[in-house]
Amino acid sequence: MEKIAPIDRANSGPFDVSEIGVLTPYLDFGSIRLAPRQGMQIRADVDENSKRVIALTLEVNKHRMQLQAFAATKNDGLWLQTLDALAKGIESQGGKAERRDGSLGVELKAEVPVTVGGDKQMRPSVFVGTDGPRWFLRGVLSGPDIYGESYEQLIAVFRSTAVNRGDIPMPPGDLLPLRLPTAENEQ
Repeated sequence: MEKIAPIDRANSGPFDVSEIGVLTPYLDFGSIRLAPRQGMQIRADVDENSKRVIALTLEVNKHRMQLQAFAATKNDGLWLQTLDALAKGIESQGGKAERRDGSLGVELKAEVPVTVGGDKQMRPSVFVGTDGPRWFLRGVLSGPDIYGESYEQLIAVFRSTAVNRGDIPMPPGDLLPLRLPTAENEQ
């Protein structure tokens, strides 16, 4: 599968860790590095069984973006096949999903069924992704007005993200390891 990324990815992000300078302040979560922003809250999503950090959820102005980075090959992208799998999964649960052109290229606009306090509701969400060198970064955006100004704010955060693929051989599609930042691994 071809790699799908913004034409200006190398200059405007999301970045490979090799493309950012050492003077740029980033919070180091292992495979994902985030540029701190005023008013942004960051939560680590932990798998209860393995106690492993599986995603980062950022909140800006009551809107959220969940980030995950995956291993990929140098030549093949994961975003197109991921788009198809996401759409089928959402539709099989009774939701709606449609491809559209967004700020990063092709994205998935979705109505995802969720249960809140025993009530089934549809949550508007936008799935974005970028195939980078040997990695794939996926974001899931949600919130009360996800198609308005908050969309552009979250896309700016997504684009400022840096991915550290690491040197450990991993099969394409495997989740890259995340960890909580410590004083020793801050740049």
